[in-house]
Amino acid sequence: MAGYAIAHVDDIPELESSGESPMRPVRHHFGITSFGVNAWTAHNAGDRLINEHEEDDSVSQEELYVVTRGRAVFELDGERREAPEGTFVFVPANVKRTAVAEEAGTMIVSVGGTPGKAYDAVGWEPWYPLRKLYEAGEYGEIVARGREAIEANPQSALLYYNLACCESLTGETTQAVEHLRRSIELSAQFREFAKEDSDLDAIRDQPAVKELLAG
Repeated sequence: MAGYAIAHVDDIPELESSGESPMRPVRHHFGITSFGVNAWTAHNAGDRLINEHEEDDSVSQEELYVVTRGRAVFELDGERREAPEGTFVFVPANVKRTAVAEEAGTMIVSVGGTPGKAYDAVGWEPWYPLRKLYEAGEYGEIVARGREAIEANPQSALLYYNLACCESLTGETTQAVEHLRRSIELSAQFREFAKEDSDLDAIRDQPAVKELLAG
């Protein structure tokens, strides 16, 4: 059996998140575990392809962006840079970045990793469509949709963790503890996140949670 896989980018289903350009989860599609890679497509000129952000210093992830279709404009620490098709844009962790499409159909592929550190594939892609619900405080809706998503994505540590947070906030404490446990089993970094996360205050004093966070 061949050990490789091939797919055209247009054959990878888009994930929608309200108010943001759709994302094609390339890493998730292929099951890549050694680096992050995704593709973003603008439906209209003026659409924001890369939301303004800078990578957390605790993660220190470098990112390489490749404009594979169309034309974009990047803003890097406030400096505007034109990026026509074929342009590579390398951005270290501490640089604030964003990108806007100059024409409909513009596509940017992003590749990321942390220098000197193995990639931790926490599976943030299944969480992407639920992010705006969390920001809007729709925790009950996330619980319902998140449990369905978990069935299809049982290796997503981030999805388990955020589901545990929302279950804690909605009073479903038994499920919250179990999903927190599973997130930490999949990725130890969530133990550190949980120690300071106020979303988990409702379950923090439970013996099982104390044991998880002390591990």
